[in-house]
Amino acid sequence: MDLSLILTNLLNPPVLFFFLGIAAVLVKSDLEIPQPLPKFFSLYLLFSIGFKGGIELNHSGMDGHVLYTLVAAMGMSLLTPLWLFPLLRRRFDISNAAAIAATYGSISAVTFITASALLEQIGIPASGHMVAVMALMESPAIIAAIVLARRAGVSSGNTESHGTAGLLREALFNGSVLLLLGSLAIGMITGARGAKALYPFTSDIFQGFLSLFLLEMGISSARRFKDLRIFGIRPLVVAVGIPLVNATLGISLAWLGGLSRGDALIFTVLCASASYIAVPAVMRMSLPESNPGLFVPMALAITFPFNVAIGIPLYLGIIERLWR
Repeated sequence: MDLSLILTNLLNPPVLFFFLGIAAVLVKSDLEIPQPLPKFFSLYLLFSIGFKGGIELNHSGMDGHVLYTLVAAMGMSLLTPLWLFPLLRRRFDISNAAAIAATYGSISAVTFITASALLEQIGIPASGHMVAVMALMESPAIIAAIVLARRAGVSSGNTESHGTAGLLREALFNGSVLLLLGSLAIGMITGARGAKALYPFTSDIFQGFLSLFLLEMGISSARRFKDLRIFGIRPLVVAVGIPLVNATLGISLAWLGGLSRGDALIFTVLCASASYIAVPAVMRMSLPESNPGLFVPMALAITFPFNVAIGIPLYLGIIERLWR
């Protein structure tokens, strides 16, 4: 691994603010981002990256290369729970195994944004359609994991009354996916005219809002550390091991598809990330027996910091060597 990439990533201001948030909790500071600002930051970031991705799609259009990336991304999201759920069943009960499988088959938009910020800092471009890739990867894993849990004999909580239509609606039209896809569509429709109209809002202040959001993420992550103690070392092994396996698969698919270095990193990071927003919301409705005190801290307190500090520069270093 190239140590310079690690330093470049760690010395990126938004990443440093993330670790400042962790440090604030460890020293028991009263530093806190007041509600509902964190939700506003999240909405802004999803809106901004979706809109800018749509503008890029307006410029580049849809071709075979884009279709391959979209299909490969949805395939990774769908297949991850299929191989992961049987392995997790050996150590966890059915509901928690399904929830963890959904968590690591789905994606983290903030990890995507962090990787994009690193690419921008070191001057490696990524295509706008990767925003669509991110949006499409969120739901297939959630649906697959719940189907696996049902087949294993677990009732699905409130979805018994809502049926399959309710499950699909919750997975496909939750707020983050809807905002991403809607912003993407608006960016595609308005193109250069829309980019000019919203340029100061979507570009000039983006890094500032990202830094504040990651500061709050650091605080939230550090507060979750203690939740994992009761589960021993198993969550740590899973929360680091699964991203490494999925990253290997992601790099392989990116290489086979001839993706550029920037697109390959974004694709790999999405494969290696874990959801801590969409999945808990769906699991609360669909698998209420699952324990959010297990799979949420795994994603937020272990996998996310691992990817930010080590994973992203590690994946980029491997990609740089292979693509050379």
